[in-house]
Amino acid sequence: MKILWVKAGGLVPPDTGGKIRSYNILRELARQHSVTFFSFYAMHDGDVHPELKNIFERVVCLPLKLPKPKSLAEMCDYGLGLLSAQPYNITKYCLPEVRRRLRALLQQETFDVILCDFLVAAGVIPWDWPTPKIIFTHNVEAAIWRRHYEVARNPIWKAISWQEWRKMEAAERRYLRLADRALAVSETDRDVFASFLDPEKLTVIPTGVDVDYFHPMPTEEIAHSLVFTGSMDWLPNEDGILYFVEAILPLIKGQCPEISLEVVGRNPSRKLQALAEREKSVRLTGWVEDIRPFVARGSVCIVPLRIGGGTRLKIFEAMAMSKAVVSTSLGAEGLPVQHGENILLADTPDNFAGSLISLLRDPNQRKRLGTSARALVQEKYSWPKVAENFAEALQSVIPRAAPALQK
Repeated sequence: MKILWVKAGGLVPPDTGGKIRSYNILRELARQHSVTFFSFYAMHDGDVHPELKNIFERVVCLPLKLPKPKSLAEMCDYGLGLLSAQPYNITKYCLPEVRRRLRALLQQETFDVILCDFLVAAGVIPWDWPTPKIIFTHNVEAAIWRRHYEVARNPIWKAISWQEWRKMEAAERRYLRLADRALAVSETDRDVFASFLDPEKLTVIPTGVDVDYFHPMPTEEIAHSLVFTGSMDWLPNEDGILYFVEAILPLIKGQCPEISLEVVGRNPSRKLQALAEREKSVRLTGWVEDIRPFVARGSVCIVPLRIGGGTRLKIFEAMAMSKAVVSTSLGAEGLPVQHGENILLADTPDNFAGSLISLLRDPNQRKRLGTSARALVQEKYSWPKVAENFAEALQSVIPRAAPALQK
């Protein structure tokens, strides 16, 4: 196949869940198919996107001068976008210059399929173009904003969340209906989309993990230690840690006063930094080159998320390393896991704390959960297997009269 992959926000370094998923699927697809990677993202120092030419047939990257997140310039930019029917996450990236470059590329070269990676990129896709088009949804974006609205305390942020929720919901319905096929990362997400979309247009592509990279390590665990991994500039992760420290950690300390939590991820907010200053049992690492040593030395991995969608790569990574995981049901939503067999699920502070205390006191229970978890992902969810399913979904929208072109 000759694939045009369109992505907003960039691809490398693969340091967020969406980037990790896209990078690994793309890398596997490029082994057998011709991939042109077209991406537009905020301009930044040390941009390594040009190096992707060593992986793909062609790379077209458009660094954009965008306002810094949470800056006054972004607030002004957001204010201007209030008049738009599109959500801000789409208008921010999908600029006229990007649309022109993408259409020019399509006029120069013929592709078998156009892949729109994340809903955000849908704002530049020329939906009138005859090439079959697929949207790869990593989340139900509207649900994320709805959950932001539901948990928000600040009235301004609550109003913003409500508006983005409504705009994103409309955009999600519009673009998924325009696409020839929509890919979801879980049955849960698929069911949401099926409420307004023909189920025949939907395909579930489960998430994966690099089972060779993420593997059990001969590292001694630190007693009574917890670890959380994830980009800390992603609001669901920030909210999850704030919730854990405020509502769950005090319950654990009552029975396990020596408990510690290591939060491993880039760009922790000022709010999280202030929290770590107050709560000495919490350590923020910031960005790290390799999360595996941190995961390996933690006694238990936690995923106390209250907001989110899609699937949690952090859970599969921990499972591949044979680590015991305690998560909220929403944190593990969409993953093929079973409570008590390869993970523990807990949705109240009392239950979450009780599950952790039980695991911290019982190394045999931790080992049993971790061994079962590793077996699950190793057998069914390696990236080559996921990419194979992905390629079949792409092939399904290509007219049979058009032969697949392979490198």
